[in-house]
Amino acid sequence: MALRTCTVSFSGPSGFGHSVEVTAESIYEAAALGVSALKNSGWVDAIAPGTELEVQVREPATCHRLTVQQIRRWCNGVAVSPDETLKKRRLKQLRCIEVGGRAIRSGRGKWC
Repeated sequence: MALRTCTVSFSGPSGFGHSVEVTAESIYEAAALGVSALKNSGWVDAIAPGTELEVQVREPATCHRLTVQQIRRWCNGVAVSPDETLKKRRLKQLRCIEVGGRAIRSGRGKWC
C-alpha cells in the first residue's frame, strides 16, 4: 500500500476535540500512530477502548471511524502476510495499545 497523509481525531471526556496528522499505509496504522502521538503530547485526557476515532485520509479524500478496541483486536489478530506481521509488531511497540489482554505503559509513564 502507498503511504497516505491522514488526520486522526477524537473528542475527549472533557469535551475537547483533539487531532494529529500522521502518515500511514492503512487505517489501523494511522489510528494507532495518531493515538500514540496524541498520548505522547501530554495534551489529551485518557483514551478509553471505546473511544471513537475519526481517520480522514487526504488523497483520495475519505473518512473512516473506528474505536481503540478495534485497533487492539486487529493488532492481536492473525496476520495474513509477513509484511502485516511486521506492521502489527511495530504498532504494538508504540505502547499505546493493549498487548495480550493487558494494558501496558506508554513511554511517558501513563497508562494506555
